[in-house]
Amino acid sequence: MKVVWRDLPTVLTEEEVLDKAFSRAKKAADRVDDPVKVFRVRKQLVRMVQTSSDIITTYLDETMRTWPSLDRMPLFDKAMVDACVGCDDYRHHLSMLKWGGKQVGQIGKQNSVKIVRSGRIEVMHDARKEAYGRLSSIMRRVGSSLDWLHEARMTLRTLPVIDSLSPTIVVCGAPNVGKSAFISTLSTGNMEVNHYPFTTKQIHVGHFKHRRLSHQMVDTPGLLDREMESRNQIELQAIAAIEHVGSLCIFLMDITEKCGTPLEDQLNLLEEIKGLLPEIDMMVVISKADLMEPLPGNWDEVKAAESSWDGEGEPMIPVLLDEEGCVTISATENVGVEALRLEIVRRCKENMETGPMELPKGWHRN
Repeated sequence: MKVVWRDLPTVLTEEEVLDKAFSRAKKAADRVDDPVKVFRVRKQLVRMVQTSSDIITTYLDETMRTWPSLDRMPLFDKAMVDACVGCDDYRHHLSMLKWGGKQVGQIGKQNSVKIVRSGRIEVMHDARKEAYGRLSSIMRRVGSSLDWLHEARMTLRTLPVIDSLSPTIVVCGAPNVGKSAFISTLSTGNMEVNHYPFTTKQIHVGHFKHRRLSHQMVDTPGLLDREMESRNQIELQAIAAIEHVGSLCIFLMDITEKCGTPLEDQLNLLEEIKGLLPEIDMMVVISKADLMEPLPGNWDEVKAAESSWDGEGEPMIPVLLDEEGCVTISATENVGVEALRLEIVRRCKENMETGPMELPKGWHRN
């Protein structure tokens, strides 16, 4: 089940729900017509109590059902919820809406019975006032949950939509190593690129197509080399992306250390991520090849091959390699990027469990 947080409707406040319920109840009572006063008052007050409780119950139940269930949520989305707002709080506040809806429904039934069974107009009005007071009391208890869901919605609607059926390449590394520039060059994602750490404040997704197959590029916030307990919300989002959605993980390194993170810290971070992802294919890529002195040995060869390729056929473009034989790129000069894209496509294809046109293993055939 793909979760689209942007589709979540606005969450009303406690006061807005009560205003909506009581105003609808008043309009419903105004439509009652009976020549006998006691019967008219009884019908009006019953309708006010039932209508107000129905409006509140319906709103709380619909709001609860609109929010995705954690039990049916993909692991990536569940991890993002935990990183951003907390799964325990998520469950608690939705359960409060379920509890509130049940309590409001019972109040509506109980006080409607009191009004129907009474022959005195004063007692009927007292029962209606009692119902409104009890409804308001329940909404006060549910109000903090509505406020929490409103704030959570504003946070969650900024999360990316990840298609679990498409190949997904997670790009990670220390702050300011060139992740956003790399993905902007490689995909359709329009990333913010600046020259200071933590430009990426949340996860972004870019796409590129190869042979009509869409590939997702996930841009993660810069990860710092420190203990998991010390990481902030942005870093936890990045770890959730790496841990749960990657068909391939690209770890970008800046060996020039112009990113502000020492090479030793970047290597420590690489080892930590390898521990997090023992089963995911990982490719280490050195960024900012244009700043290397001297330039990579096959710089001119790769640049010429990429410039001459028209996008057709199966190209023989070698990846750009530095003096140590590591894959490298220059996003600013756009050298080695196309070669790396083709290598990414090849690695993702190898990592697919089944081909897009193949039946699942064990599928019955005549």
